[in-house]
Amino acid sequence: MKSSLNAARRARELAEVRDLVVDVLVVGLGATGAGAALDAASRGLSVAAIDAHDLAFGTSRWSSKMIHGGLRYLARGQVGVAYESAVERGHLLGRTAPHLVRAQPYLLPLVPAVSRRQAALVMTGYRLGEGLRIAAHTPRHLLPGPLRISAEQALALASPLGSRGLRGALLSWDGRLTDDARLVVSVARTAARWGARVLTRCRALEVSGEGALVRDELGGDTFTIRARTVVNATGVWAAGLHPDIRMRPSRGTHLVLRPETLPGLAAGLHIPIPGASNRFALVLPQPDGRIYVGLTDEPVDGPVPDVPQAPEEDVTFLLTVLNSVLEEPVRREDVAGTYAGLRPLLAAGGHTADLSRKHALLATPDGMVTVVGGKLTTYRRMAEDAVDRAVSLGGLSAGRSRTASLPLVGAVRPEGGGKGTDRLLERYGSEAGAVRALMAREPWLAEAGPTGVTGAELVWAVRHEGALDVDDLLDRRTRIGLVPSDREAALPLARAALAY
Repeated sequence: MKSSLNAARRARELAEVRDLVVDVLVVGLGATGAGAALDAASRGLSVAAIDAHDLAFGTSRWSSKMIHGGLRYLARGQVGVAYESAVERGHLLGRTAPHLVRAQPYLLPLVPAVSRRQAALVMTGYRLGEGLRIAAHTPRHLLPGPLRISAEQALALASPLGSRGLRGALLSWDGRLTDDARLVVSVARTAARWGARVLTRCRALEVSGEGALVRDELGGDTFTIRARTVVNATGVWAAGLHPDIRMRPSRGTHLVLRPETLPGLAAGLHIPIPGASNRFALVLPQPDGRIYVGLTDEPVDGPVPDVPQAPEEDVTFLLTVLNSVLEEPVRREDVAGTYAGLRPLLAAGGHTADLSRKHALLATPDGMVTVVGGKLTTYRRMAEDAVDRAVSLGGLSAGRSRTASLPLVGAVRPEGGGKGTDRLLERYGSEAGAVRALMAREPWLAEAGPTGVTGAELVWAVRHEGALDVDDLLDRRTRIGLVPSDREAALPLARAALAY
């Protein structure tokens, strides 16, 4: 397949780029970088895209897995940012990735701590969000509207809620991803299908608008990739390649709970954070049965780590908020795993929770474009804007972006929903049949490890999704590694897939 990423293709294209001058070099293969590679390649430009680690290694894999319509930004008067989010959500739901992005219901439980005035304000916000959906031309059958439901209905959707004093709930809908890292892989593979050279384990040591000095982190040798323009899409690490940028990262921590911790949770939860205006904790049921609880928004000072850690105070904070609406509290020992991501925010005054999520472009005279800020939902628009600027700076001949209507690899709408949905179809879309055929070859390929991931899926990741080692398989192509004990149990299956 033209979209397949694997070790053999990497070796071939790694040799090719040493002798080329590409139109666009993209540094960073998170959602925005992969999106820029796709945007440029689909306009007919020659593209090389590199990352020091792996696809979705950084911030993109640490999200809440939400594709949201920007309601929080609307509440702050950031109408443009909110509308942009709603439009991009519509593209993902309806055209570009319907297999990975689907509507998810959320309840805001009307417990005694939520006043009637606050409930009315929130419902007004939900209705404004409905207006954004209409303005973005997203059909209601893809994203239902909000309504108030009774306490009995709320408990039917979320039985762990405390019943005492519960006077109902506000039900709303928003987009959610099957897996944020899988979205990045799908974008990168689509870019490869359009001819982009997607090269992981290639670290940019020096960057200018004319290319980059690069080290192959596997082979160890250093070489130059020459380019007519460069897009710096390294997110929270962008300042390392553009010293005039001042970043102010913020940490978003999540808890990972096993399915049995909150049984009977068929909808997500919005839980108001005490003492904060328009801020909510999120309880997010996942397709694999796990439940994520998030998220914090705390400034981070000092060097930016490759893999952020969730501090204990964040865990305590999230458990306190979660337990404020439950019948039976979740204990610290019930937390099976944690993860934290760093938002790539531009420095400004005030708390990081109040900084704008609008993205920004910064260009150097020699042709390097740096894109920072933004959020996962709007990755495609960020990429489009970055490539537009690069085309202008480099005087390149290219048409307009086409990615708003360009289906990603696997794009097909799964039928049905909820527990009846085909798990492989929801993860692989139109490629689910090929994965299923691989499962039939040998018994161990149909063997399911933690979270239901089969040996065939791991082999597929090696052959077609660019996975080069155990970490790629367990921490990014699947999310087994979010729970350390599950990761340990899956190691033999991952090693067998790499050797197959």
